Amino acid sequence: MTADDAPIAWDRFARWGKLPARLLLAALMVLLAVSALVPINSGRSTVKTTSFVEVLVKADKSALTRKRDDDLALYDRAIARIRNGENYYSFIVAEHRLSHYPVRPGLAVRLPTLAYLDAWLGLPGQFAAAIMLLIAVLAVWWRRLGEEPGAQRRRVLAIALLAVGASLGLNRDFFVLHELWAGMLLALSFGLHRVKSETTPGRWGWSLAVAALALAIRELSLPYVLLMSVMALWRGDRREGLAWSGLALLFLAGLAWHLHLIAVQVSPSDPWSPSWLELRGLSGWVSNVALSSNIRSLPHWLAGPLVMLMVFGWASWRSAAGAFATLLYLGYGLAFMIAGRGDNYYWGFMVAPAMFIGLAFVQTGLKSLWQAARGR
Repeated sequence: MTADDAPIAWDRFARWGKLPARLLLAALMVLLAVSALVPINSGRSTVKTTSFVEVLVKADKSALTRKRDDDLALYDRAIARIRNGENYYSFIVAEHRLSHYPVRPGLAVRLPTLAYLDAWLGLPGQFAAAIMLLIAVLAVWWRRLGEEPGAQRRRVLAIALLAVGASLGLNRDFFVLHELWAGMLLALSFGLHRVKSETTPGRWGWSLAVAALALAIRELSLPYVLLMSVMALWRGDRREGLAWSGLALLFLAGLAWHLHLIAVQVSPSDPWSPSWLELRGLSGWVSNVALSSNIRSLPHWLAGPLVMLMVFGWASWRSAAGAFATLLYLGYGLAFMIAGRGDNYYWGFMVAPAMFIGLAFVQTGLKSLWQAARGR
């Protein structure tokens, strides 16, 4: 009998009692209902979602008429100036002022890594990098799902769903967006990671290296690195835990230098950024993930529950990957509920790609939870 033929070996709810199973089932139903009702917001306006057919019909026309987003235009100018030989820190504060963007606190100014990479690659190179990154993400997850208990028979569906989630990385309009690349790199890092067991050694070197690049692009990758460290130390993998902790400390030192280079150029007249603490609740979580993924074209009453089901699917999978993803996505979800303005919805790119895999485990998870709630 293989691991995939023994459901109790990987089924999260197989041994649950009736009371906790019923409580979780009730909580899930409430979350699905509420997530179908809360608005999906971008900025101050509620997004009016359209059908998939309408999106396809209007796609070409909108591509010709839409205005370049101000954030993306700022990144475009930064890339162009680097190509002309200028140093990032010699102009980025002035560019922020010109665009009426704050430079206080220094975190309002992006790290320079992606601007230099995009300047070096050019648009053809960015296309090639995006395609290779997508292929790499699909390949590493195809392999990992083939090795994980309970995933073999769901591998094709899981990869198809991952392709839906990760394919947004090929949108050239977003090639200058830091969260897009960082989120795809985190999906790759997650797929490369292997937990040490009695029969197999842990593999985390390449996962650490890829996560380091994601961290250098966007500091919002830090929770992923910290969780990797905590989970490794909790398992007793001291060497791995210290490696992830060391990466976090090294990054914080680099971030401190970045903030110093910005601070020396800041004047008292520079305004502070509006607060990122918005307390948007469940709408913030749903909005960030939905608008940063390929379910953004669905009606909000469908997109919202899908986000909840992604997390439930991961939680249903009793494996190292399932445990890590559940904590990771719940953590980012909580952060999106209390931090980030509506126009920061693109933060959802950090987690959206690999979240889609969770949908492959929803059916089995619901069946198992229902049976546990009935005492079977």
